[in-house]
Amino acid sequence: MTSLPTAFLSRPIAHRALHGPGAPENSRSAVRRAVSAGYGIEIDLQLSADGVAMVFHDYALSRLTPETGALQQRSADELARIPLKGGDETIPTFKEILALVAGQVPLLIEIKDQDGALGPSVGPLEEAAARDLAGYTGPAAVMSFNPHSVARMADLAPDLPRGLTTCAYTADDWPTIPAAIRKTLREIPDFDRVGASFISHDAADLRYTRVAALKHQGAAILCWTIRSAEAEAEARKVAHNVTFEGYTA
Repeated sequence: MTSLPTAFLSRPIAHRALHGPGAPENSRSAVRRAVSAGYGIEIDLQLSADGVAMVFHDYALSRLTPETGALQQRSADELARIPLKGGDETIPTFKEILALVAGQVPLLIEIKDQDGALGPSVGPLEEAAARDLAGYTGPAAVMSFNPHSVARMADLAPDLPRGLTTCAYTADDWPTIPAAIRKTLREIPDFDRVGASFISHDAADLRYTRVAALKHQGAAILCWTIRSAEAEAEARKVAHNVTFEGYTA
């Protein structure tokens, strides 16, 4: 297990970077804003058709761009020409974002599930992420809802801090995941197996007993997503730090 650096606990973490008017989520401009303000940054990774790690949250292009279909069906060059809604730039590669951050603030990297059911069909995105992170010297950590993804990162980059993104796994929020898998994942059973040092848990579920047990065990507790100062104050009764958006933390 590699401990989460204290830099991840000292300043709030901007969810999908410091996005807002003129700076779409997970964009270069949102990253620049977060760096300028001194916030940590949380970003999401998806995989292009030709195996390049792209900084983008959704599986589909339609919410965030004028295009439709799955991001994974487009090459990195194609994605680099697709404009992001609400700004004047396009989808960035992970390598570009690493160059922008350049170790100035902590970077929390969520590897989005590529299996489709939080199962074992992972590998290419983790390999692309590890390649891009090789030689990066700033504070960085990876996490995923999929424990298989975190286990793969343990193999590829054993010295990189890693954690699990976690929640209550309700049927409403996870309609495509079988109930048995949701019930198992709710207990965060893979924490020790994957060598995690932290979780990033749904703020609405922070009072769950398993979260308390992990905190007692020495795990760092992060949470998502905080949208007001009042919610932040409540979350900090349990969490060591927050991931925030929509207000000045």
